[in-house]
Amino acid sequence: MIYVLIYMGVYLLYSIPTLQKVKKLDSSMPVKIRDQIIHDLPKRWSRGIMKRTGSNVQISGQESIPEGPVLFVANHAGDFDVPVLLGSIPKPFGFISKMEVKKLPIISDWMIMISCIFIDRKNRRQAVQSIKEGGKMLREGHSLLIFPEGTRNKGGELKEFKTGGIRMAKDAGVPIIPVVITGTADMFENQRRGIKPCDIFVDILPSLSPQYVADTKVKELSMEVQGIIQSSLDQMKNAS
Repeated sequence: MIYVLIYMGVYLLYSIPTLQKVKKLDSSMPVKIRDQIIHDLPKRWSRGIMKRTGSNVQISGQESIPEGPVLFVANHAGDFDVPVLLGSIPKPFGFISKMEVKKLPIISDWMIMISCIFIDRKNRRQAVQSIKEGGKMLREGHSLLIFPEGTRNKGGELKEFKTGGIRMAKDAGVPIIPVVITGTADMFENQRRGIKPCDIFVDILPSLSPQYVADTKVKELSMEVQGIIQSSLDQMKNAS
């Protein structure tokens, strides 16, 4: 665990010159190209973190990812979900994070650059504004990832999906892509101390089209996506 934390800290300091460079990128550059440039270092950093945990990350279903902006919707098993997904999903994306993370130096700057959204769930007005900001990001061509459970389930049963993040896809007219991640909780949360190397699986499921998203009520979309992810998790458990 200490080795991983040292790597994270040293790499963050190493990233400062690159951070300054990407802040100066021409804003008129096509979103797809700009996001690929900005996300290059965060993706390498995330893969480096997972390599140093000793865990093996396997991803399937990348062919289900369409061109253009999308909303990835994933279950939230553990704290390492973000580096796993950042490092393994080929399409650049930002994600929704709790407001407290915005206080962290360097990390918060990188998160802003990769189009992350900070949300204060205790402040309804601010939370609504953050959802609107996320919809704007999607309309501008950036992809986002949400964990609609809100908190980690530690590899247990899915918690009820919140609808706010799902609304962003409906408002922006982008596809929703369900994502299933397993193994991260066994690697860290379910250990008494430290990190245990584990096999981690990421499965990108077929997307829900923009037209379907537009024609379906937000609550129904939320329940459907939760059902799709739960069904996939059940199949994995039955196969193991």
